[in-house]
Amino acid sequence: MECRIGCAACCIVISISSPIPGMPEGKPAGVRCVQLTVDNRCGLFGSPERPAICGSLRASEEMCGHSNEEAFAYLEALERATS
Repeated sequence: MECRIGCAACCIVISISSPIPGMPEGKPAGVRCVQLTVDNRCGLFGSPERPAICGSLRASEEMCGHSNEEAFAYLEALERATS
């Protein structure tokens, strides 16, 4: 499955404990990653500075749903369940 361009749910909703350039302590849940561009694309995509966890996350129908709203809802529930 391909990511929906401009969704960025995984770059906003979930927490990331790995350091990110511009966010050395990681990213809290619900906080927009500082590396997202204005059109919600990863500014580090393809860069060696991109955290490994970001590169290992793969889009799936279960996680992404059929809309950005479904992706946000699924990831918010997952974040609550694992916090």
